[in-house]
Amino acid sequence: MTVGPVEYVILQFPGNKFTGRVAPALGELVRNGTIRVLDLVFITKDADGTVCAVEYEDHEDLRGFQEIDGEVGGLIGTEDIDYVSEDMEPNSSVALLLWEDLWARPLLDALLEADGVLIEGARVPHDLIEPAMADLTAVN
Repeated sequence: MTVGPVEYVILQFPGNKFTGRVAPALGELVRNGTIRVLDLVFITKDADGTVCAVEYEDHEDLRGFQEIDGEVGGLIGTEDIDYVSEDMEPNSSVALLLWEDLWARPLLDALLEADGVLIEGARVPHDLIEPAMADLTAVN
């Protein structure tokens, strides 16, 4: 089976505030076949700087993530948690999420059948692309 591109994102929740809006949006991406969740870890840093990995089923505000179909577990390790937690502000949380871009599988399959090779891919940060798109729109 071809595996599409795999990405990670770090979603920050300052002040450990979870509104319950992220889980349904993520669940919709899974249900409509856009992505497949491969792993998901919540990391908290308290006011004293103590870091803890939190299972979503163990935190009342994160229970909505239980409804998301995925293969959560095993790919994000302690080194990843340590790396992410270094830059976290005290009294904050992050979700470290690893997903497969299912939408890209047909393109990748076609590329492989054509003996092509995916050389590189990257996500362009919003703070770079949004001004460029606004400038482009203003010119047209």
